[in-house]
Amino acid sequence: MHGIANTQHAEAWNGWEGAHWAQNPARYNAIVAAFNDDLFRVAAIDADDRVLDIGCGTGQITLLAARQACRGHVVGVDISAPMLERARADAAEQGVTNVRFEQGDAQVHHLPNGGFDVAISRGGVMFFGDLVAAFANIQGGLRPGGRLVFMGPQGGTPDSDYARATAALGPLMREPSPAVRGMGSLVDPARIHEVLGEAGFADVSVAPVEALMDYGRDAADAAEFILSQGPVRFNLVGVDQAVIERTREELREGLSVYETSEGVRIPGAVWAVRAVRP
Repeated sequence: MHGIANTQHAEAWNGWEGAHWAQNPARYNAIVAAFNDDLFRVAAIDADDRVLDIGCGTGQITLLAARQACRGHVVGVDISAPMLERARADAAEQGVTNVRFEQGDAQVHHLPNGGFDVAISRGGVMFFGDLVAAFANIQGGLRPGGRLVFMGPQGGTPDSDYARATAALGPLMREPSPAVRGMGSLVDPARIHEVLGEAGFADVSVAPVEALMDYGRDAADAAEFILSQGPVRFNLVGVDQAVIERTREELREGLSVYETSEGVRIPGAVWAVRAVRP
């Protein structure tokens, strides 16, 4: 991988946090899969489109896009080697041939000028150290009239469903783990408009999307997975085991409120963003 601007994230996503995502793609994808239909509705990918998936991770969205751009091609770019290894394996297993995965930092990764009709991302564009530079690079990779469509988190609140369900973790969450630092960089719609405008995009729109997020088959299963995730695991280092066990039980209780016949479903909300290269 050449040309890394975001060295801290490169280290994190190629370390234990990236490995955990690569080992558990079904679990991570399930959490946000309910937003996929809205992402693709806004992206409106045509059969002949050339598509760029930014921060593609283990490739679920990339492979779905490749099926829509069945006569075109899709390139997935991500900074994490473990996640890309999983993406390539899944593409081969599923027999998807019009897709390619590249390891790179999309802030500085070489993109062919005007080489894509659509750029998409499901939560992979908020970690850049220089947001304007990153989106300017992505803009240059789009043809005139090409569109950027991405989803990113809305700002969390203390009374959100997820905050209530995981309240037991609050006292232990001292700081973000290395991989998720910067996650809140694009939670403000005004900031999204500002960044994309400075990067050269036009016709920027930001719309809320709500969906039920799948955290596991029951409260116990969801609690175990949440405790294993990077942000939580990072903050549990050095914590007394008795405290962890008490937290686990309290977390299960909080999540049980959201148990349904189909599993633990917690309401979530993201921004759906669309912009155009003039």
